[in-house]
Amino acid sequence: MLRAAFQWLSDRKSVFRFVKRNRVANKIASRFVAGETIDSAIEASRPLNTKGITVSLDLLGESVKTTAETERARDGVIEALDAIASTGVAGNVSIKLSQMGLDIDQSLCSENMHSVLNRARDLDIFVRIDMESSAYVESTLRLFNEDLHPTFGDLVGVVIQSYLRRSEEDVTNLIASGARVRLCKGAYAEPAAIAFESKADIRSSYVRLLERLLDKGNYPAVATHDPRLINHAIDYVRRQQIPVERMEFQMLYGVRRDLQDWLRQQDFNVRVYIPFGTNWYPYLMRRLAERPANVSFMVASIVRESLSRR
Repeated sequence: MLRAAFQWLSDRKSVFRFVKRNRVANKIASRFVAGETIDSAIEASRPLNTKGITVSLDLLGESVKTTAETERARDGVIEALDAIASTGVAGNVSIKLSQMGLDIDQSLCSENMHSVLNRARDLDIFVRIDMESSAYVESTLRLFNEDLHPTFGDLVGVVIQSYLRRSEEDVTNLIASGARVRLCKGAYAEPAAIAFESKADIRSSYVRLLERLLDKGNYPAVATHDPRLINHAIDYVRRQQIPVERMEFQMLYGVRRDLQDWLRQQDFNVRVYIPFGTNWYPYLMRRLAERPANVSFMVASIVRESLSRR
């Protein structure tokens, strides 16, 4: 019921107008979204860079419906690449293939991605392809494995979600190809036939994939806010004597900033995903709709961070 409510809210323009006008609601949203423009994303990046934390700029807006929308998204990502280069911000970009037209035509998506990646190659900036719901996994990995990674190599990487049952095989293949992998738990509501459901099973899968990526992966990104998984990664790296420069931790903008700072103090590489763009409201509502537990998670994150600063 709560999931349906958030999904309904994501389409309500009147609610969006209220949120934008309401000081308290707007402040809560700004905690997790940098703003609507590339300038706001760059400004949000600077304090993180000052602390030695790198960023990945994420232009919001997925599942576009027209070719013109894909072109605007493509140009927006290229603008983000240019802004990183011109400002000297230590960061890269992340992108969803549905933004580039994967729902419309794979050749259109490939063409848009080649435009983005050619510009990224000119500027020597890495591009991460985010993973979406299970409906996109096969097509995303096919385009990555057969087109983008063979053409652009280490300039482009991909995301794997530990709660999908297929991920063990996917990680094996990606390690063999030398691809850069970001490992996360996964945030979409998926059927039990294709995804682990219990927290214990998801965490166990994450640990198995994490260890394989740390052992044999190409600069794996450990994307989690779960202290148990973070501590396991730290213990494993130290026990196996894996150099810290061979991996990085990744977290979301506005979530467990205290933990981000602590990891940097332990000399680990840390990267923060910074979402921005005019589509921030439906983005926020859809994320909450996918897992309503994220509401309590966000509140608990703020409380824990506040208590840690006392």
